[in-house]
Amino acid sequence: MIKAILWDMDGTLLNFLISEKNAIKKGFEYFGLGECSDENVRLYSEINLRHWKMLEKGLITKPEVKTGRYREFFKRLGITSVTPEEFTAVYEKNLPETVEYIENAKEIVESLRGRYKQYIVTNGTLSVQVKKIEKSGLKELIDGAFISDEIGYEKPSKEFFSFVLSNIIPCERDEVLIVGDSLTSDMKGGNISGIKCCWYNPEKLENNTSLRIDYEINKLNEIYEILK
Repeated sequence: MIKAILWDMDGTLLNFLISEKNAIKKGFEYFGLGECSDENVRLYSEINLRHWKMLEKGLITKPEVKTGRYREFFKRLGITSVTPEEFTAVYEKNLPETVEYIENAKEIVESLRGRYKQYIVTNGTLSVQVKKIEKSGLKELIDGAFISDEIGYEKPSKEFFSFVLSNIIPCERDEVLIVGDSLTSDMKGGNISGIKCCWYNPEKLENNTSLRIDYEINKLNEIYEILK
């Protein structure tokens, strides 16, 4: 019986790609870099995702993610008039300005309130994620949020999940369910910590890993069947 749900936020509850797209375009406008095409946004998104996956594997640090992604992106586009540090500051200011839920995520979390303890577990930057939680209305719906910057460890590390599990309602590990879209962050973290794993896989991607997936859903409302 599930007593606590750990929700990933970006890509599971909130549409990160929309926030990212708008933040990048506003950054280009702010620095006078001309129009940022959707093709360039897709290029940045690929670079950004690759850097975050390297962070999850412990290959680079979060500061290296923040500067390295723009260093590579700007090099590919031939941009030299702005530094990665300057653009990061503006990007992070703009990122939480656009908040859009995936599917009917807000209604789902709201409907489960009081029946299950619900927590956010995220690797995002502290100031950005706090603003997203507040602006989205999630703050009033969840029982707590665990942000890697605040904890000092990233998903999927054992240390991150040990901290989370020691600070939620007392329950057995098989009574905790993590729901997330990332195999390398959410599902791997669930495997490491010994809790139940629900992979949100709207694109119906193939799992080429050896990770244990207890449940797989393509639509968020399928969570109700699991919780039965």
